Amino acid sequence: MTIEKIAIVGAGTMGRGVAQVALVTGLTVALTDVSSDAVTEAQRHVTRALDRLVERERLGADDRDAAMSRFSTGASLAGVENADLVIEAASENPQIKLKIFAELHEAAREDAILASNTSSISLTEIAASSGRSDKVIGMHFFNPAPVMALVEIIRALQTSDETYRSVFELTGRMGKTPVTVKDSPGFVVNRMLVPMINEAVFVLAEGVASADDIDAAMRSGANHPMGPLALADLIGLDICLSVMEVLFNEFADSKYRPCPLLKKMVDAGYLGRKSGRGFFSYA
Repeated sequence: MTIEKIAIVGAGTMGRGVAQVALVTGLTVALTDVSSDAVTEAQRHVTRALDRLVERERLGADDRDAAMSRFSTGASLAGVENADLVIEAASENPQIKLKIFAELHEAAREDAILASNTSSISLTEIAASSGRSDKVIGMHFFNPAPVMALVEIIRALQTSDETYRSVFELTGRMGKTPVTVKDSPGFVVNRMLVPMINEAVFVLAEGVASADDIDAAMRSGANHPMGPLALADLIGLDICLSVMEVLFNEFADSKYRPCPLLKKMVDAGYLGRKSGRGFFSYA
């Protein structure tokens, strides 16, 4: 299948970022969310992002106008019925995702592919509950989606070769680097990255070093472009905690135990950049 029309379910940071990438690629995009405020903010965000690309001479004004003419937003699952591909970018919660995929099976075309942007949840489980398991696949974009090159393509146990080929080809068309991954908790990047972040939180909680010094040590000593605590703030501490909980529950290995401080930060609503405060302040 050649994919030209996509619907994105979830108008948060990731959903609107994927929408921007798809529009610049030349795809028709319908972006939906149960929250009308999220949809309105996403519309503003995408418009501003495309305007900035024009200002920086990375996109022509005519191309921006054409992209916006292919962009629609709506409540709930509006626009899903016309999509070749639906990308779910909702909260990293298994119950929410399973519910959405059951609804998508009813709302989407019979031949439409259903993809999840999950960062850690089993695609095989999602596929099994979808009603069209051979057409379910993972497309794990990384934040910020317009900047980060990688997309993990996760094959559920049931994913057909045709579904895989269509999504792999589309990912390349979108200017991304697709990496094929088997369905395993955390996939590749988060299985290695988030436990490192979790250990950095342990180091902070034990008073070994300050947040500034922990990040400076990893930037200067490991040549990381960003320290692990600042990266956690960018990802969202709630997302980091969710990934750690999936790893801990699925592997039943204590090395994946979430740091109590990470849990407290999430309980306090200190989620990182999106809340204005995490391990650092963004006021």
